[in-house]
Amino acid sequence: QVQLVESGGGLVQPGGSLRLSCAASGFTFSSYAMRWYRQGAGKERKLVASITSTTGSIIHYVDSVKGRFTISRDNAKNTVYLQMNSLKPEDTAVYYCNAHALSNAYWGQGTQVTVSS
Repeated sequence: QVQLVESGGGLVQPGGSLRLSCAASGFTFSSYAMRWYRQGAGKERKLVASITSTTGSIIHYVDSVKGRFTISRDNAKNTVYLQMNSLKPEDTAVYYCNAHALSNAYWGQGTQVTVSS
């Protein structure tokens, strides 16, 4: 059974940090590119960051998070991370983990991140 379980969300003040984790099971994690998406209230789900499979040698960020967010993966732990620093109110959203390879794609249930004073 394929599972992606996100954790680490919560309420944080502007300028603060959070580290999201996504634990994967039920598939060959190292063979999948991993992505973080987010969806604000009433908005479309959008890609935030991605990291290629195996060595994770190619990383992409949406412009709005460059220099603040860092995606990484630990294939030994079947986990992908999103370190989020200098958080802004506009980063408030539900963050989703996605695993992608060829015709297969899996989603987690999401974790809420709220940036507010």
